[in-house]
Amino acid sequence: MQIKDAVREYIYEITIKNYAKRTIKGYKNNILKFTKYIQDEFEITELEEVSKIHIKKYLSYLQQKGLSEVYINNILKNIRSFFKYCQAEGYCINVAKKVSWLKEKKVIIKTFNDKEIKKMLEVYSYKTYIQARNKCIIATLIDTGVRNNELCSLTRLDVRETVIYIQGKGNKERVVPISPYLKKIMIKYERIRDVYLKDNILHYNNYFLSYRNKPLTIEAVERVVKIAGEKANVRKDIRCSPHTIRHYFAQTQLKNGLDVYSLSRLLGHESINITKRYLESLEDKNVVEMSIKTSPLMNLR
Repeated sequence: MQIKDAVREYIYEITIKNYAKRTIKGYKNNILKFTKYIQDEFEITELEEVSKIHIKKYLSYLQQKGLSEVYINNILKNIRSFFKYCQAEGYCINVAKKVSWLKEKKVIIKTFNDKEIKKMLEVYSYKTYIQARNKCIIATLIDTGVRNNELCSLTRLDVRETVIYIQGKGNKERVVPISPYLKKIMIKYERIRDVYLKDNILHYNNYFLSYRNKPLTIEAVERVVKIAGEKANVRKDIRCSPHTIRHYFAQTQLKNGLDVYSLSRLLGHESINITKRYLESLEDKNVVEMSIKTSPLMNLR
């Protein structure tokens, strides 16, 4: 079977599974780059001709280009998924299955500090609909740790009195709490939003809408956070993005005593090993402070 035909079919398969557009684009690009490499280097066009050594050589080629182990492992994950599908369909054996992951360097996750977060929250006001919406976006990201695409997909029905229902990766639903602080901001935003939209015919039920009453894009939310970071004078070595706020949420929850298993559920992680990276990034003084709070003797009553 021709590789290009298998790739085309596979892309339709992950589209049917309702993967996010960005995810589909990433899978497609990574697999196409791999197939182009083996065609250019080894003149391979048939699926049955691909072997484990071809995948290993491609990973080595990516390493020589200076790409990080984390990035390359993500590409390998995509290639593995493709060959797993091909094996399930009976097109070939899964040659990627036994290709080992690259050993990743321990990365210390750097994120915002409390002072920067407070300033970012103060950047936007309630003077206009857009200002109120942006303030609520920042507050929701800080207080729930939701992913950017999850926030964009939120509907009015998802936001309840004390919780938010999140449609996460792989269509897995989870629930995150709404603190009284966030609820107060949401109530103000909803009041301003309803006045702003009262004379409009709504075609979308998204919780956050653009000034044209359309669902927000991932890029739009990234701009909201970036502007907030710039105006709050966030340190230059900190990337001002929704995902960095997610890092802040995770580390702050751990510092405040939340266990790693509960945090993993709130973040919607597939594996607790992903969540443990946040624990590894905590400074020793934070771990000491956490252990004092949970001291067996101190909690004896």
